[in-house]
Amino acid sequence: MRVLILGGTGLTGPHIVRGLTELGHQVTVFHRGRTKADLPAGVREVRGETADPPPGLRRVQPDVAIHMWALTENDTNRFLDVFRGHAGRAVVISSCEVYRAYGKLHLAETGPPDPIPLDENAPLRESLYLYRDRKELPAEIALSEKILVEQALTAQSELPVTILRYSGVYGPCDPYRRFQAWLDQMDASDEIRIAEDYARWRASSGYVEDVATAAVLAATQDRAAGRIYNVGRPEAPTTAETIEQLGRAAGWQGRVVAVPPSEIPPDQRSPHPHDFSHHLAIDTSRIRAELGYCEIVPHEEGLRRTIEWERAQPSASQ
Repeated sequence: MRVLILGGTGLTGPHIVRGLTELGHQVTVFHRGRTKADLPAGVREVRGETADPPPGLRRVQPDVAIHMWALTENDTNRFLDVFRGHAGRAVVISSCEVYRAYGKLHLAETGPPDPIPLDENAPLRESLYLYRDRKELPAEIALSEKILVEQALTAQSELPVTILRYSGVYGPCDPYRRFQAWLDQMDASDEIRIAEDYARWRASSGYVEDVATAAVLAATQDRAAGRIYNVGRPEAPTTAETIEQLGRAAGWQGRVVAVPPSEIPPDQRSPHPHDFSHHLAIDTSRIRAELGYCEIVPHEEGLRRTIEWERAQPSASQ
């Protein structure tokens, strides 16, 4: 099978490429050249702007086109214009940030907490561009909107599409370094203090190699066409539980202490307000039942690999 991946050199992309090549598929990666990735021998690389794929990519005639970096409605429409009639199917990476619960978490929407876990039919956000005013983010991220990406994909039927809603992805090479601050605190103290509401907040996540497996399954099974899947671990621990799990994997003997938000030093508080009564815990039973998805890396091993990589990076204080 011929597979074309738009992106493919970031966090999950190289694992998807390796998974497909190990199955014997012909893989072409179209990327911007900004991230160096260790791709398997025999993988063809083409450079360009993934937000604006050139019509010449049609010559690949992929059986499946995987779009890792569809951030805006315009990105998505250009992708559809290029590949409608020239690709058999598409797999597009989205995010669980499309759910209404995420908008409520960020105070962009109001109302009581939505029931959890959130399945693929849970209400979606009406609020758009939650990151528009986040000056610390790259412009392409600040102006991204997966709600509009999904709407553009589902509004057409000429190119069969599978949408994968990733939960928070962690692992080696994580550009957000999700565990860095906690590990630095573990190095400095035998106690980590977090706000009570944040300590109770539940969120789903997935280890990078596991999450990549979902894209491989979606690309190689025709039954995935037209379906939307949540992707992540089956459980959604609280923040306090997540830190405790990380600490055990790191050999930390300390404890996590939940305190009133007012006791958190100002320099340790998020500059962006949240309502942590709105959890981002997702239901991943659909992809498990329909595509046979399951984790391939034990949870403790995934944490250990992530910690090992983090330890090799400069700390926040350096």
